[in-house]
Amino acid sequence: MTTSIHDTATISVTADKNALRVALGGRLDAAGTASIWRSAVDSVRSAAFSSLEADCGDVTYMDGAGVALLVRLRDLAAEKSGSITLARLRPEDEKLVSLTWDIELPKWDRADKERRGLAVAVGEATGELWKASRQMIAFVGESFALLCQAMLRPGQVRWKDVLLSCLNVGVESLFIIVLIGFLMGLIMSFQSAVSLQRFGGEIFVPNMLGLVMFREMGPLVTSILLAARSGSAFAAEIGTMKINEELDALTTMGLSPMKFLVVPKLLATMMMVLMMTMFFNLASLVGGAVVMLSMGYPLVTFTSRVFSYLDYGDFWGGMSKALVFSFLVAGVGCLRGIQTRTGASAVGLSTTSAVVSGIILIAFADGIFAMAFYYLGI
Repeated sequence: MTTSIHDTATISVTADKNALRVALGGRLDAAGTASIWRSAVDSVRSAAFSSLEADCGDVTYMDGAGVALLVRLRDLAAEKSGSITLARLRPEDEKLVSLTWDIELPKWDRADKERRGLAVAVGEATGELWKASRQMIAFVGESFALLCQAMLRPGQVRWKDVLLSCLNVGVESLFIIVLIGFLMGLIMSFQSAVSLQRFGGEIFVPNMLGLVMFREMGPLVTSILLAARSGSAFAAEIGTMKINEELDALTTMGLSPMKFLVVPKLLATMMMVLMMTMFFNLASLVGGAVVMLSMGYPLVTFTSRVFSYLDYGDFWGGMSKALVFSFLVAGVGCLRGIQTRTGASAVGLSTTSAVVSGIILIAFADGIFAMAFYYLGI
């Protein structure tokens, strides 16, 4: 017979042939149960018995911790192919124990891990990719249909939200757009002039700068900045609303989240990106002019060289790129916000995914534009 007495709980273990009696007493709360847990488990585990009796006649209080101890004794008895009986339980304790007594607790083993073959892993990854592609295609189709409906019925558009989004997307980002454009024009002109000076060809720097900026770099860099600044903001805003169940509330009230949230952001982004691209191009030309002026060339020479090799095809080609890029960036930002899951890091993951997906889509669309312009001779 072994007896352990603690401040809040007591345990007494008595062995009689093939029977084992564990007498519990005192307060079986978190502190009391923790003080006798190891003693109870070790005594039952090391004993040989066919029947186990847990006497709870001296228990003055029991909560979930005490129930957990009884369940643990039940499992130890089952491991030894023995039976267990609970004796002298108070009525309130009996009700508490009955809530979990007949439930088998889940078991977890570190070594028991699911091992999936290569074919299964590839199949699951392919399924996830296909599901994501279907969601994106459905989102693009619905967004395009709603944009067409907005142009046909402008009275249904929330123009106050569009104006607010225009301020956030375009006006507040003009400084960074102009700054990056000026620095890129300055750097590209300087680096090109240093290389071309060896051959006396620095006069062609304005030609290169105008073509590169209007056809390629202007819409590309503007859209990347748009993805980093506005696409992530769209994902964070809608993602926070998703976690707070505000999107479900809109649906319950009969309002479409696509019409209410996505369409104003798409319209604002597509309207402002043209202005942002033109400001970027203008700032890059100013940066190139600074370099050419520092090399002794007059401003009229710079402007004449720039615009003598540019035509309306170059200008509208860049604007069409910017328009498509803005649709992709704003769309994927809103989509990632709608797809936000639960959890503390969900909004951060959606924001990161919006930026990464937006840049990838921009690069993919730019490649398609490059091939299309080549075969169309633009």
